[in-house]
Amino acid sequence: VLPWRRVGGATVVLCTDVDLPAPLRRTLTEAFGPIRIGLCGPQTLDAALMSVRGPTLARMAETRVPLHHSCRNWNVTRARRFGWAVLLTLGALILPAPAALMLGLLGWACLVLVLNTSLKLAAALAVLFRSEREQTVANAPILARFPVVSVLVPLYKETQVARTIIRRMDALEYPRDKLDVCLVVEDDDALTRTALEDLDLPDWAQVIEVPAGTIRTKPRALNFAMSRARGSIIGIYDAEDAPEARQICKVVQRFAERPSEVACLQGQLDYYNPKSNWIARCFTLEYATWFRLILPGMQRLGLVIPLGGTTLFLRRDAIEKVGGWDAHNVTEDADLGVRLARAGYRTEVIETVTMEEANARLWPWVKQRSRWLKGYAVTYAVHMRAPRQLLAELGLWRFFGVQLLFLGTLSAFVMAPLLWSFWLVLLGLPHPMTGLISGDTLRMMALIFVGSEVISLAIAAYAVRRAGRPWLALWGPCLQVYFPLATLAVYKGLAELWNRPFYWDKTEHGVHQAPHDTDVSQPPQLSAHQVAAE
Repeated sequence: VLPWRRVGGATVVLCTDVDLPAPLRRTLTEAFGPIRIGLCGPQTLDAALMSVRGPTLARMAETRVPLHHSCRNWNVTRARRFGWAVLLTLGALILPAPAALMLGLLGWACLVLVLNTSLKLAAALAVLFRSEREQTVANAPILARFPVVSVLVPLYKETQVARTIIRRMDALEYPRDKLDVCLVVEDDDALTRTALEDLDLPDWAQVIEVPAGTIRTKPRALNFAMSRARGSIIGIYDAEDAPEARQICKVVQRFAERPSEVACLQGQLDYYNPKSNWIARCFTLEYATWFRLILPGMQRLGLVIPLGGTTLFLRRDAIEKVGGWDAHNVTEDADLGVRLARAGYRTEVIETVTMEEANARLWPWVKQRSRWLKGYAVTYAVHMRAPRQLLAELGLWRFFGVQLLFLGTLSAFVMAPLLWSFWLVLLGLPHPMTGLISGDTLRMMALIFVGSEVISLAIAAYAVRRAGRPWLALWGPCLQVYFPLATLAVYKGLAELWNRPFYWDKTEHGVHQAPHDTDVSQPPQLSAHQVAAE
């Protein structure tokens, strides 16, 4: 609605429907006195609203998150000083005490490895032994009244998938008058806008153009789009996503069954192109482990869940209360998961699958992973500005989980080259630290390394078995080549903290896109109990 002008002692309010809801009519009457309704076309009304409020909404989209929870005041100079201080300290220690320094680094690497492997194992066991009562009923009866669900789909230079995303949204089984698909396009993206203009968009889809600002990121676009979305539930999809047909129905049902403190539901992701090459197969193995075991297990263990950037559904009042997305954070999803937990909300993983395209090219994969890991570093730094407050808000157990998730993940990839040296011990070759560290200590560390790798392979095999793709377990050994790429990515990401902390290394979609939606059908799903029985 748009209060427009005073005519004959009344305020003319432009809107697209003469039947205003009673609460809205009361609010307008209290604010403006007598009102008269003037009908206006949706596009005309949107243009009028944006001409008045567009610049303000664009500025607000960059600063919705409170400053103490945002990285927009990231100090590049301070980051450089900290980085140089760490490097100079290591350099100063390696000269007088190389053995002590290397032993300390190897010890830290092994400790992180043990903790990360323990988390994986605990999460897998938590999922394996959960009760039938806790499992989601896939075809639970839907509510009599359907809430409006707004699905935000950020698009940037996505001409390859613009037509496909409409077809896949149209496959969603949800009442069309309650579905609000928002195609979010940047104002300088003429290619995507042209591709959308060539389509005959249904009336349940709208194009939202994001004005230019000081930055251009996905979370900024989401913040801006939410001011135009109609739903009480906000969902996020990526451009290449192919969600399960009944996904929104399941989300609505789960929210209705849960108390208001359950503010977020995270769906599971899988890939429709695992056969593209070995990177796609390893990516599918990794995601099966993460979404089928780690995240559900972390939920059962009561830990903070780092959200994924897609197939994410939020109660609107909760996302507005915490300030939306941090427009400057390149892993806005993981950061949002922490902020929701700090505000007292809970996230649950829901058993509904979205198929998407695996990033299966070597250097684009490294660039994508470097953005994720850079965002992990920024998110950790932001929330550890006041560690006592973080501890008070999360409690000791979840505080420990945040340390393990963010600091542990970064440490694991940074320290990985030290752990790779244990392959020399296993091959019977001399280790660089032979003579500086006792043989028993080296063998014990090598045993820890091997044991962790065996456990990780077993968990990955179990995860793809649950996902209905047991054949992928044969590609598990390739993870020994796949994960070292993340070490290259973490060094790239950490280096960018010195000069480009907000740079968004965009992933190109549509490279390995399935030609028909029949090619992205859901793989057969097996429950944990079915897998255990077999």
